Order: sequence, then C-alpha cells, then structure tokens
Amino acid sequence: MKTEQAVTIFETLASGTRLEIYRLLVKAGLDGMVASEIAQALDIAPNKLSFHLKSMTHSGLTSVEQEGRFQRYRANIPLMLDVIGYLTEECCAGNPDQCLSLREQASCASSVLPPVTTE
Repeated sequence: MKTEQAVTIFETLASGTRLEIYRLLVKAGLDGMVASEIAQALDIAPNKLSFHLKSMTHSGLTSVEQEGRFQRYRANIPLMLDVIGYLTEECCAGNPDQCLSLREQASCASSVLPPVTTE
C-alpha cells in the first residue's frame, strides 16, 4: 500500500459518522447492507448517509451494488487488512517477536492481531 492511499483512507475515516458506518458494514460481513438499513441502524438522514457513502466508496473503503431500486454496500475488508498490514509491517524493525509483550497490552482479541512468526 502506498502512503497516499493510506492517507486517503484515514482522512475518510476521520469522520465519526463514517467510522460508525464502516464498523457496521464490517459487522455485516459479506452480506453488506442496503442504504436504508444503514440509515435506520445509525439513525442518519438518507441525504447525509448518501454523502458519507459516496465518500467511502470513492476512497475504496466500500463497494456498492445495485439491487433493483436499492443499493447494497459492503466493507472492503481486504483493503482494511491491507491498512492494518501497512501500519504494522515495520513493527520493531521487522522483528515483531521483540514486541510480544506489547500485544498483551492491546485491548483487542489476540485472534484479530496479525500472527507472530518466530524463527
């Protein structure tokens, strides 16, 4: 991932509303959600939601598929994983085993952290 792409993604997610939308779509997984479901779940006016979804789709964070008169949005999970990889690829100068104790301090489940390979 190039720095410019990462910056665009972070700028897009800098909005609390967009971050909530993205987390909701990640939770929905491969099924995604139609715009009206997102609006209802997050209590967002449709016109405001449309503005945010357009920005998120433009940055690549979400994809959209037309289903009749509805639009189904999905989180771009491979891109999310690329961003995580971009942030962590140089951890401890490429020696992640040096910072194993720091992983224990993380508030997320170890199952969502990148695997540590010690050689």
